[in-house]
Amino acid sequence: MENTVKSPVMLYTEQTPNPEALKYVTNRLLYRGIADFKDKELAAQWSPLASALMELPYVKSVYFNNNYITITKEMNYEWADIMLRLKEFIKDYLEKGGEVIKEGFSEYWEKYLAEQNAAQFAGEEGEIARRIKELIDTYVKPAVEMDGGSIEFKAYEKGRVYVTMQGSCSGCPSSTITLKAGIEGMLKRMVPEVTEVIQEME
Repeated sequence: MENTVKSPVMLYTEQTPNPEALKYVTNRLLYRGIADFKDKELAAQWSPLASALMELPYVKSVYFNNNYITITKEMNYEWADIMLRLKEFIKDYLEKGGEVIKEGFSEYWEKYLAEQNAAQFAGEEGEIARRIKELIDTYVKPAVEMDGGSIEFKAYEKGRVYVTMQGSCSGCPSSTITLKAGIEGMLKRMVPEVTEVIQEME
């Protein structure tokens, strides 16, 4: 195990469709799956790295997915001023073998999502909701993840599909277009009951 910690961390940045978010891609697995930290309390509880990043005045939120971190910055900072500082910070943290996400987070997150989902799939509309969630997870999620973000199905009610966007897609101007043009069109074709897709702000 010692050797893996000492191997150099390779890190490069990738643009995302959101001008406020940047993807930092590494050559190692940071966390298997998705971990989204929008507030300092959750970060302090579960992710020493997200917590350390969010102590910086220019970091608004931190999102992990396998081997990359998407950082959303505060509006009043420019990437030109902070991009390299963040890169050095992450590289240094990982090379020192700092903890990224604490044990038990995936169980916590699954439980949290299960609680959110329990109400969604009840009643007559539950079957439609399940179909929509499956379509989003299969077709939409992989494409959105390429851009450094994620999409979560929240609810289905009387023809309306509610979703939340995470990572680079959260609060991104182009995510609204993606949502309306791409996702809404596809769902309407595949699930005739759908009338519109609405993005919920978390």
